[in-house]
Amino acid sequence: RQGRHPVVEATSGPAGFVPNDLHMDDKRRLLLITGPNMAGKSTVLRQAAIITILAQMGSFVPASEARIGLADRIFSRVGASDNLARGQSTFMVEMMDTARILRPATKKSLVILDDIGRGTSTFDGLSLAWAVVEDLVRRSDGSIRTLFATHYHELTALEGRLPGVHNMNIAVREHGGDIVFMRRLIPGPADRSYGIEVAKLAGVPASVVQR
Repeated sequence: RQGRHPVVEATSGPAGFVPNDLHMDDKRRLLLITGPNMAGKSTVLRQAAIITILAQMGSFVPASEARIGLADRIFSRVGASDNLARGQSTFMVEMMDTARILRPATKKSLVILDDIGRGTSTFDGLSLAWAVVEDLVRRSDGSIRTLFATHYHELTALEGRLPGVHNMNIAVREHGGDIVFMRRLIPGPADRSYGIEVAKLAGVPASVVQR
């Protein structure tokens, strides 16, 4: 309850950080988190991992209350990077990281995955992301606790089809033609990606945004 990211909060100040609740159980083993860029999906993923690490070592945690089970390992795939010296593209590195997560992860692990499949064509990327979700929840020894942030809204159809998959999104509000990031994790899928609005916020020329 009221979990926080200690590093981001230290940078933005307590008044500028919005804490979030996160609940996972046998019926909510894989959370599909949608929402626009800049909304705070990655922060939610990383703060869950940091809080879990702190709890495993017996530390205080940045939350008003926490009940966290044992985790044998924490696996993370976030951000984009390449290894050109070894001939590995950004997408190749992403897939290698994904492989290193899927092979050893168990039902006692915690996995955070951010935008799997975005580095290739739309249908290849969506197919890979879909298959990764299926693999994580259909393990013979039990579903793996996973926070899965994605821009593929098609994946939200898996709630109700696959046991343990639950949709969450980072709330956004529209005001005067602009978007306001609420930084609040709420149930359900996001209704839009708001990519054009984020481009406008970033300063992309108006003619391009309009087009």
